[in-house]
Amino acid sequence: MKRISTTEDFYSHGLVDLMTEYTICESLGSIDSPYMAALEEPRTFGASLGRMLADQGVLRAGMRVCEVGGGYGSLMRGLLESRGDTFSHVTMLDLSRQLLERQRRVLFRWREKVSFVNGNIQSLLPGLSGIDLFIMNEVAGDLKTWINLDPKNLPEEAARFVDRYGLDIPSEGFFHFNMGVLLVVEELCRKGRPAFLSEHSSDPLIPHDMDYLGRDLERNGYPREIRLRGHSEYTVRFSHVADVARGLGRKVVTGSLADLVGLAPSPRLRAVFLGRMTASDENAVLYELLDHIREYRWLLIL
Repeated sequence: MKRISTTEDFYSHGLVDLMTEYTICESLGSIDSPYMAALEEPRTFGASLGRMLADQGVLRAGMRVCEVGGGYGSLMRGLLESRGDTFSHVTMLDLSRQLLERQRRVLFRWREKVSFVNGNIQSLLPGLSGIDLFIMNEVAGDLKTWINLDPKNLPEEAARFVDRYGLDIPSEGFFHFNMGVLLVVEELCRKGRPAFLSEHSSDPLIPHDMDYLGRDLERNGYPREIRLRGHSEYTVRFSHVADVARGLGRKVVTGSLADLVGLAPSPRLRAVFLGRMTASDENAVLYELLDHIREYRWLLIL
């Protein structure tokens, strides 16, 4: 039976512990992390994101940035450490008051130009003004998702997106649909500002020089459930996100998160992954990163 899944109640009222779930952002949150051994050049996730945004011509002096669902604040800390002079103001928007307090402590060094807002991005986004760049890292899978949809009997809001933007859906069989992120992307596109998204993907991209990461991985699927403590998240079909953005006249750049962070295409990583070499602590860390990051994809709306 079709239903809606959302993590809003969990993050609004639950006791949130992000260490019970694996995130790329936290794994690469500090330069002394053991996961840095997998990178060609040790760099925090926030610094890697800043470099990509600069390469894409997004960054300019005096920008105002909003991060949605900033977790423990490690992405923004890395971004400000590497590109702090670029931004005149930072808005951290989160459903969880608990996480906002953690972010406040982590970003205390930049307190004069950081503000913290408790709320839901979908309801607050239409009223947000003066933002030059939006960041939604590992958040899209938390947003509203339609579960067990029948392609021959879609709910009205899902049918609108499928028809208007020509989204591909299965011809038969039940499937899940990332309604929340598509609603947010539609509003972001109307604002005419750049936006960065990353998440577990149901249609991931594998780096051309690390094709082994595609082993036993669904490459052209639809959202699947990721069960976590106290809630479930869903992978995101990035082709749908891209189709909505392009349908509203925006340019889209997308790629694998492995490429964005500079994962090293080394014989050692290949051996660790293919051989499931987890006997040593160092190899176990490398395998964990590889097994997760291969499913992650990023997308930049310009």
